[in-house]
Amino acid sequence: MRSIKYSRLIALAILLLIASPPAYSQEAPSKDFDDYVNKALKDWDVPGLAIAIVKNDKVVFARGYGVRKLGDATPVDEKTMFAIGSASKAFTSASIAMLMDEGKLKWDDPATKYLPGFQLFDPYVTREVAVRDLLCHRSGLERGDFLWYGTSYSRDEIVRRVRYLKPTWSFRSMFGYQNIMYLAAGQIVAGVSGKSWDDFIRDRFFKPLGMTSSSTTISALKNSEDVATPHAKIDGKVETVPWRNIDNIAPAGSINSNAVDMAQWLRLQLGEGMYQGQRLISSGGVKEMHTAQTVIRMEPPWTLFYRDAHFLNYGLGWFLHDHRGRKVVEHGGNIDGMSALVAMIPEEKLGMVILTNMNGTPLPSALASRVYDSYLGAEPRDYSADMLKTYNAFLEQGRLAQKKIEDSRVKGTSPTLALDKYAGAYKDEMYGAAKVNLENGKLVLTTPGFAGDLEHWNYDTFRVTWRERSLGKALVTFTLNARGAVDEMKLPDLEIGFKRGPDAADATPGVKLAEADLAKFGGKYEAKVPPIEVSVEVVGGLLKLIVPGQPVYTLTPVSSTRFRIEGAPAGFFVQFEVAEEKVKSVTIEQGPSMNFKLSPKP
Repeated sequence: MRSIKYSRLIALAILLLIASPPAYSQEAPSKDFDDYVNKALKDWDVPGLAIAIVKNDKVVFARGYGVRKLGDATPVDEKTMFAIGSASKAFTSASIAMLMDEGKLKWDDPATKYLPGFQLFDPYVTREVAVRDLLCHRSGLERGDFLWYGTSYSRDEIVRRVRYLKPTWSFRSMFGYQNIMYLAAGQIVAGVSGKSWDDFIRDRFFKPLGMTSSSTTISALKNSEDVATPHAKIDGKVETVPWRNIDNIAPAGSINSNAVDMAQWLRLQLGEGMYQGQRLISSGGVKEMHTAQTVIRMEPPWTLFYRDAHFLNYGLGWFLHDHRGRKVVEHGGNIDGMSALVAMIPEEKLGMVILTNMNGTPLPSALASRVYDSYLGAEPRDYSADMLKTYNAFLEQGRLAQKKIEDSRVKGTSPTLALDKYAGAYKDEMYGAAKVNLENGKLVLTTPGFAGDLEHWNYDTFRVTWRERSLGKALVTFTLNARGAVDEMKLPDLEIGFKRGPDAADATPGVKLAEADLAKFGGKYEAKVPPIEVSVEVVGGLLKLIVPGQPVYTLTPVSSTRFRIEGAPAGFFVQFEVAEEKVKSVTIEQGPSMNFKLSPKP
């Protein structure tokens, strides 16, 4: 009998455990909140969303809405994993604050003190840029995101290459969002702490905050069954897109988490560095992160989405603005197929995290304002409808701008050169190597991160359709030098230019030509401009090129009339034009940008 009663007690305990409510209450901000969120999801074409709200150091609401994946009924819940994107930046700033608390660095120490070899384009900025400057977007640099986005460059290599990124504004003169500077700050965390940024975040934040599901890399998601699928609107239709590995820029945006875990991060921030009686960051460190460092001018596009704000600043990993007389501390996050917001009103001990599986949607900001009003007792506004109207107008401006580009296309033009003349190797000091190949009669562009198919647009401009469909299309312009050869390839939409470089060594197998076949190429050849005379001779069964003042070169046939110049740089060839068994001309191709055409000397 005792064993039966014991078994029943165990069964009852298990049942109670399964049926027990979560460790937080479910006090919705308003009676109509569920209906409001569900309607907003439909209006914004967002498949799913998770939200958690913290009030007075308690998680008072945590719930999922919609689905993890379009076409799959599996619902989002409060523990569904999402990417938080750039909301990760606050973790990097908090890491610096921790190290400052430990006396291992100071906010205003030179960055070069902790990053040996760190160099920016301007020597003055290299010398003066402080740790603080890395965290508040005032370096004067444009974004340069294609240095890391989609590339295989390591964190160290990205930081090394940033020396080639030219400034767009004067140092400390204005706000300019910059992910690579956050990577540099993350590398400082690694160098000073002696452990990787990822390990530091795990050991110093995830573990003490009980963020057991959170990670700094998508590779950890394979261990979770509750994961949202990223989505993006492509050609007007919402489609799934792959999770992107952004480990190489991790300190700027690689954290993946869920609403319940992120609520603990909010409790730490609202607790001014305290969490469940344990101090993780000094109150001074948290205050510094929440203090304005860089002014953001209230002008478009910011005014489109902060219409009621009187100020907009950036702290250290946080945007700062006002809502109904209260200071708001927040940071959004956007990475392929995911949009997030972590936001709080510290004086009200109120905060929330909103996570979505839709690319670039402002919906989290609209919902945040609705939640604020509910807790402040203000008359509720339909922020979702208002912002959607503004957002659609913003998209319409983009469509009109695209139509203007389409209308400006000059029809009836042709490329200056044959398509194969655009093919070759290109290089940029910062972004690295790019290639244009001729495949099945069409040009294909391959950059360090992505590949796309080129179609002629007008003159020497082509349009690339990226094979990563969510990237859309962009224009690519080839410029020619004085000799009519391709000199540079520009992607104006991305503000990137690749210089034409020497082609890779020709690996085309050489053909075998009999000595009698080689003999017909022998003779003297000359050009009037520039004045040059060369000789072609058969020596020891090999065809030789004799150029005055240079070594004797061996010509290796790659076809019946084309020869590779051995001993010369890659991309140097001799091309014979033959008619009726006689050489009519010879062209010495010296890389992609310089050709000499010579005629047989009488």
